Amino acid sequence: MEMQDLLQRYFGTPDLANVDPAAMPAGIDRMLVDLGLERDRGRRFALWTLLYMLDAAPDLDVAFKDATDREAARNMMDMIAAATPD
Repeated sequence: MEMQDLLQRYFGTPDLANVDPAAMPAGIDRMLVDLGLERDRGRRFALWTLLYMLDAAPDLDVAFKDATDREAARNMMDMIAAATPD
């Protein structure tokens, strides 16, 4: 899944800067529902990643049953933290 595709699907625009702040909670709610229903590991990871970037991701042990997926998510979190200026 491409990030722009996820943004278009849940927020109606491929550019996060153009998301109406009033639309954000509804889009996040739809993403959380889809995360709970999604069975494809890659798609689940993509949804969780966007939710993480929006500060709305569920805890790793809730989102991922597989330890490998949890470790991949931790690595992604570390990379984002390293790239984020203080």
